[in-house]
Amino acid sequence: MDLDRALRISAAGMQAQATRLRVVAENLANRDSTGSTQGADPYRRKTVTFRNRMDRELGAETVRVSRVGTQQGDFPLRYDPSHPAADARGYVRTPNVDSMMETMDMREAQRSYAANLQVLEVTRGMLTRTIEALR
Repeated sequence: MDLDRALRISAAGMQAQATRLRVVAENLANRDSTGSTQGADPYRRKTVTFRNRMDRELGAETVRVSRVGTQQGDFPLRYDPSHPAADARGYVRTPNVDSMMETMDMREAQRSYAANLQVLEVTRGMLTRTIEALR
């Protein structure tokens, strides 16, 4: 039944966005996590990549998390000569996490999750009304 397919497709979207929210939470929680010794890398921002996957049982494409990776690039430097991870010049490498970027990702994931939840609720209501009509 198409309504069952709609429920499962929405659930897959919600699951993918829940993973994205978890990764955003990890990034925000670790935005101040520097290395503990000189030369140690700080926390590196995680990223989520999505992909479409053909679900043969459903006969439809659903979204899945393809991978959770890390954002490459240089770490920002902060001058703090008393920090244990400071280099010879007194600079500490800090995580490449931007709170504004994480907030934007969080809001986008929230909107997508809410949209999928709305589809799920509408579909469930249609199924309920169909069952009641058949009684």
